[in-house]
Amino acid sequence: MIWEVVRIALRGLRANKLRSALTTLGIIIGVSAVILLTALGNGIQAGFNEQFGSLNTQITVTPTEGGVPGGGRARDLTENDLEALLRDAPDVATAIPIVGGAALLQREGDQYRTSVTGTTADYFPITDRELTAGRPFNEQEVRSNAKVVVLGPNPVNELFGGNATSALGQEIRISRAVFRVIGVAEATGQQDDVAIMPLGAARSYLTGGDDELDTIIVRAYSAEAVTAATNQITTVLSDRHNIRDPAKRDFEVQALQQQIQEATQFLSFLTLFTAAVAGISLIVGSIGVANIMLVTVTERTREIGIRKAIGARPRVILLQFMLESIFLSGLGGLMGITLGVGLSLTGAAILPQLIPDFPAPAVDPMSIVLAFTISLIIGLIAGGYPAHRASRLRPIEALRYQ
Repeated sequence: MIWEVVRIALRGLRANKLRSALTTLGIIIGVSAVILLTALGNGIQAGFNEQFGSLNTQITVTPTEGGVPGGGRARDLTENDLEALLRDAPDVATAIPIVGGAALLQREGDQYRTSVTGTTADYFPITDRELTAGRPFNEQEVRSNAKVVVLGPNPVNELFGGNATSALGQEIRISRAVFRVIGVAEATGQQDDVAIMPLGAARSYLTGGDDELDTIIVRAYSAEAVTAATNQITTVLSDRHNIRDPAKRDFEVQALQQQIQEATQFLSFLTLFTAAVAGISLIVGSIGVANIMLVTVTERTREIGIRKAIGARPRVILLQFMLESIFLSGLGGLMGITLGVGLSLTGAAILPQLIPDFPAPAVDPMSIVLAFTISLIIGLIAGGYPAHRASRLRPIEALRYQ
């Protein structure tokens, strides 16, 4: 009997192909929009994690801006502070010194002002800074205060027309000294306007100073050790700077982990929100299905009366119209999945070429399952009242209907 009911339901849908197609349109748009927007959100989140996830163990230490709270001058960070952290903070895996400033870069009549970072060879692995060409400077070059430099993409664009390969081996004047370009850093959207050189060279030719540091960048052994490492850094530096009142600390310790987690949570919320907004079209589609099913019941009142007159039970009539509604929504769901996945895959192939830094959409299988399940539930709910109404029709009244 069930197969006969299914056959009758499918025949009813085929009898009104155009109306059935238009009815499923809202479901198609809703399901495809949910899948596509979820894929875009997942792609953005994956790109963020790829770019910043590795910085989860990074901690930055800087002097307090504007002096010590409550008055007084902030004490400079020094290389001795850095050595103390490596020695006395058990959860600190490594730490690097940073000095910074600004300088004018000159080459063959062209000039460009940029920020300068002086540091050690560990800067590149600790900050996960990749190079598009050349190499980073090594420990020998740091110890000898070698006049070598790794340029960010912005100076390369201005001085070498964006050609990273042609910049390698070239000499440029930075302030009052001539440096040789040995590498070009990859564009990240942050700190692209920079020239990175050995710590001693930066002090000798640009920033001056003896052992003062602008920043200490620390890496904890693991993401789980970040909180402990942060507390240890605070304790070690407070003891070294003779600080007893936490409100008067002359340094700031900032873990990137918290900002990364907050940003990740925001991106997750944004993905869910956009998917929920897209899901509104599914609600609109369900209203369309309900309306069409009501019209269908009205149009087929005599058919219902005849079937009930020859013995069809109310539950069979109920099942027939419920199946029609579910088939409509299920078909719309399948077509929406095809459209949504197709658009996502097309976007994954095209978007990175049109917008190089834009992350490719990533289809989430759970979004497909969820969207299709919702489309079936919509069919069940939208067809509930019309099917119940059809099953409650009295045969004699249905046969009188014109």
